[in-house]
Amino acid sequence: MRSKLPNTQVSIFSQMSALAHKHGALNLSQGFPNFKSDPLLLDLVTKAMKDGYNQYAPMPGDLGLREVICNKIHTLYNNKFDPISEVTITAGATQAIFATITALIHPGDEVLIFTPAYDCYQPTIELQGAKAVAIQLAAPAYKVDWQEVAKAITDKTKMVIVNTPHNPCGSVFSKEDMLQLERLAVEHDLMVLSDEVYEHLIFNEAEHQSAARFEALANRSIIVASFGKTFHNTGWKMGYCVARKEIMTEIRKVHQFNVFSVNYPIQKALAEYLIDPTTYLGLGAFFQTKRDLFLEGLNGTTFKVLPSKGTYFQLVDISELTDMSDVEYAIYLTEHHKLASIPTSVFNRGQEDHRMLRFCFAKTTETIEQAIAILRQVGT
Repeated sequence: MRSKLPNTQVSIFSQMSALAHKHGALNLSQGFPNFKSDPLLLDLVTKAMKDGYNQYAPMPGDLGLREVICNKIHTLYNNKFDPISEVTITAGATQAIFATITALIHPGDEVLIFTPAYDCYQPTIELQGAKAVAIQLAAPAYKVDWQEVAKAITDKTKMVIVNTPHNPCGSVFSKEDMLQLERLAVEHDLMVLSDEVYEHLIFNEAEHQSAARFEALANRSIIVASFGKTFHNTGWKMGYCVARKEIMTEIRKVHQFNVFSVNYPIQKALAEYLIDPTTYLGLGAFFQTKRDLFLEGLNGTTFKVLPSKGTYFQLVDISELTDMSDVEYAIYLTEHHKLASIPTSVFNRGQEDHRMLRFCFAKTTETIEQAIAILRQVGT
């Protein structure tokens, strides 16, 4: 048998979580909260089940949910999308990304990605017989050099994938970044896949610069979002994508044969839950408190940090602490000090090692304080 992804191994998330389980380590590696969901949302799911929404949902998703998504986008980003033809509910953001790339990218095409990059981008591109062209972001700020991006564009380039707020870096795109992206996309007739799963997890009262804010960019973008990340239910695998009708028509052709439709009672519950915008508008401040607790705990240690600007991840520089690679130190920290993290070199072009570990702070105060105690022990 000839593999279509011969270089793809078990993901670093699975590896580190398995290692954490084996050694009884505190798991700040994989990006999932360890606190409970809002009881109201859980009650709404139960109610939807009892009300009989237990069969297939409509292929593009529950219309009520699509309508409330469009209302949210219009309120936050001042742009209108048609809930009937321009929104599709997906089995998490990863499935939305897979369906989008599969539908729109052809053999021989090139897709620009920014590394460190979320690990589903490149394999999905390669499955289409296309090429992922990696542009490496420089530590510790991980900002985009748009001149470098312009030089990387060829007549084969069909799409740019952006992720803001960025996993694993915690950096965010500014308005100027989005304008530069818009200029290049229009000039070179490129599609943009805008991975915005952490759109509501942004700090210091900054505004999320969604692709939906910029008219010319929005018209050629596919915006991907996640309910699981937003509402602390990653196991539900619920997300959505938004794009103009001619683009969404192609995405739905893949979606209907990939999963057809996704969990109906959860869609009905989310449609009601999202009517109240306070369910998501306060999340930035909520997670910033957790970020600040984690950062304050590292004061006075040899770990170097640049505060995360968004997501629920914090990068920690280990270069003054050890000569080990980030992979070696992540394993060492898990096995010998019972704390699991993610080494970020695995997401970089050529696995370039910036000596950075990624910690997830979407945890209870008790868990964060336990992690701090371990890091202070090894870093002071």
